[in-house]
Amino acid sequence: MAKLTKDEILAYLDEATILELNDLVKAIEEKYGVSAAAPVAAAAAPAEAVDTAPKNVTVVMSSFGESKVAVIKVVRTITGLGLVEAKKLVDTVPAEIKKDVPADEAENIKKQLTEAGATVEFK
Repeated sequence: MAKLTKDEILAYLDEATILELNDLVKAIEEKYGVSAAAPVAAAAAPAEAVDTAPKNVTVVMSSFGESKVAVIKVVRTITGLGLVEAKKLVDTVPAEIKKDVPADEAENIKKQLTEAGATVEFK
């Protein structure tokens, strides 16, 4: 029996009817003990990979709460701003504290600001 080339196989597949292709798939499954059905777990895996991919967010302070001085100190630490700049930033709530940061870093920033009394959200 002559060995078929990849191009010859593809040409056959282009010309075959649905019934012929269905018979071919069944024969391959039986002969080689494989299944043409897509596994459910494999189909779900790419969606999970997308969901767990690191996302960058913007940390926005919506309120400085009761302790404005403590929040200004934390904002200075997080942003590296001077006292006057940090105070202006806190005074202009809602204010972007840090833009386009990884989610884990954003959670850390939120924790620090929340402990100081601020209200924080992500965008």
